[in-house]
Amino acid sequence: MTSQIDQFLLYIATERGLSTAYQLSVRQTLDSLEAWLEANGITAWDDIGTDELSRFLSEQKDRGMSASSLRISMVHLKIFFRRLAGKNIITADPAEPLLPPRAEMHLPETLNEQHVRSMLASVDRDKPLGRRDLAILELFYASGLRLSELCGARLENLDLDEGFIRVTGKGGKTRIVPVGGKAREAMADYLKNERPGMVRKQTSSWVFISIRGGKISPERVREIVKQRAKAAGLEQNVYPHLLRHSFATHLLQNGADLRVIQDMLGHADIATTQIYTHVDQKGLKAVHRKFHPRG
Repeated sequence: MTSQIDQFLLYIATERGLSTAYQLSVRQTLDSLEAWLEANGITAWDDIGTDELSRFLSEQKDRGMSASSLRISMVHLKIFFRRLAGKNIITADPAEPLLPPRAEMHLPETLNEQHVRSMLASVDRDKPLGRRDLAILELFYASGLRLSELCGARLENLDLDEGFIRVTGKGGKTRIVPVGGKAREAMADYLKNERPGMVRKQTSSWVFISIRGGKISPERVREIVKQRAKAAGLEQNVYPHLLRHSFATHLLQNGADLRVIQDMLGHADIATTQIYTHVDQKGLKAVHRKFHPRG
């Protein structure tokens, strides 16, 4: 068995040109399988059926392997046994019927509306960069932008009169996103009363710029968000994407259509947006447990 595993690893390294990291990952899966087969008295490849592979994966799950790791291991088994079948080392491919495990659902963290208000209220606009920092937070929460989209926002794509901003998201796709009233006020205040004093000769048309006049960095935005969360007394780990999650969750809780939220977030697949329905349902269950006499 070891010989076939070694030959397969040589094949994916030389003929397929797969990375060293991928080779190590495959090696780990196949070594685990070999050890399991030996422990169960299976010494010939043709003695391995779909039931045996299912039992192997089931025991891996029982030992704590996550669904995502199980899916990767299953891919390794499929390409390995397909190779053995193609070389007529086995008469049938036992891995072909295997079905991938259900994906684990990780619900996104969110801030409640009071926490967001506390963060926004913690910004003193009269302090240096206060107007800029408030505009950043307001735009994050009002428009649900990704960090890269906010840092890449340009003046020519911003229309405060109409209340829209055009951003470029994943895959180079552009979309137009509404900018709410409070965010428009904060943006207008920053652009009129603070940004002009930050402009330098090399400054381009980025909406948000640093004290030196360059494009603001993602690292600096993360620092701003964490500083404002600390100033607001929030113990939760707060980061830019958390404001995006909060934007979507609060829209849904207040009755927005899921398709509209999908468009504003720039999700290609509605399934990605549907995770927020689970967040909302989780909140409804908590309210029910707290207030219903039979909760």
